[in-house]
Amino acid sequence: MDTNGMNLTYTLSSKTKRICQILIGVGLLFTVIGIFKHEQTAIQVQRIWSNIWVNIMFFFGISLLATFFYAVQYAAEAAWAVTYKRIMESVMKFLPVGAALVLVYGILGVLHVHHTWKWMDPTIVAGDKMLQNKSAFLNPAMFLGMTIVFLAVYFAYQRWTCKASMEIDANGDGVSMWKTNKTRAAGFLVFFGFTSVVGSWFWLMSIDAHWFSTLFGWYVFAGQWVSAIIVFNLIGLHLKNKGQGEFINESHQHDMGKWMFAISFLWTYLWFSQFMLIWYANLPEEVGYYLARWDDYRGLLWTMFFVNFAVPMLMLMSRDSKRNRTFIFIVGFIIFFFHWVDTFIMIMPGTMGQEGHLGLMEIGMFLLSCGGFAWYVLSQLAKAPLLVKNHPYIDESLHFHI
Repeated sequence: MDTNGMNLTYTLSSKTKRICQILIGVGLLFTVIGIFKHEQTAIQVQRIWSNIWVNIMFFFGISLLATFFYAVQYAAEAAWAVTYKRIMESVMKFLPVGAALVLVYGILGVLHVHHTWKWMDPTIVAGDKMLQNKSAFLNPAMFLGMTIVFLAVYFAYQRWTCKASMEIDANGDGVSMWKTNKTRAAGFLVFFGFTSVVGSWFWLMSIDAHWFSTLFGWYVFAGQWVSAIIVFNLIGLHLKNKGQGEFINESHQHDMGKWMFAISFLWTYLWFSQFMLIWYANLPEEVGYYLARWDDYRGLLWTMFFVNFAVPMLMLMSRDSKRNRTFIFIVGFIIFFFHWVDTFIMIMPGTMGQEGHLGLMEIGMFLLSCGGFAWYVLSQLAKAPLLVKNHPYIDESLHFHI
């Protein structure tokens, strides 16, 4: 495939900016209405903080799993996804923003500005034997220390690999840099495999501090992974619609569709395995997590599960559907929203109890975050050519066919 005639300079068009602005504007309006329609009691203030954490975790998770998937391509010596490298890099570049938000939110929790993690309150811990027994792990110093180390390494790898990608374009020495990238990617994946699980324990599972699950970290990982794959797909479709995605052919789109299909099944397997084992064993120390969601969030819980399982299963099973832009677009938006709902259900019952619900504020903050995230990522996409140069697998990727 000859790339000389391709327009590889992406520009954030006025139409795209307007869509982002509408999302931000409508989201802000819904958020303000949702906040001020209720009396500003302590529980309503915590509702605001909880919604902020839902969106931080969701969009930070997407950028982190984009970094993971990028590293996987190097470690696996994969050629097919080289044409998606700049798309992945644009999503990865949100990671410093997401990491900063995670750290600031965590510090505010330690300072008792919000009460997302009850084990951070010494008064509660003093009257709770189980939290006392867990205090060697669940304590503010351990939380902040681990968070800073994890985020610092994530940021360092993301920054280095994006910088290296631009250096390959400029210097032309693609093979030696590819070998270095492969080695560093392997090291990052080992670090990520441990820290992404432990991070999910701190940031999400410890919200319900009495509860634990050995599957929880992998279940969170799968949900964030499929959300990142969806974002890659949607950006690729956006480029195709602008006439700038010639280097992404039907086979590339098919493979990305297969990833979306496969990881949806991985997420379903992990979600149901966790739920089924806890339901069957019926142990008091385990069932409390699901009782809170069963009693107060049952409709949302089961709708989220069946949509995230059934929609990709029914709509992405065939070869043709994975190559159909309309199918990918519709399925992508549906399960993207419901994986955000999954994050909502992880957090809200533990922070809000029966007072939590999906209302104007929640939808508003989601739309606001979507608009800001899309604007930021597409702005990063505009800062570099859409196709990498001098990568040893670029020709193979351009001619990829299945």
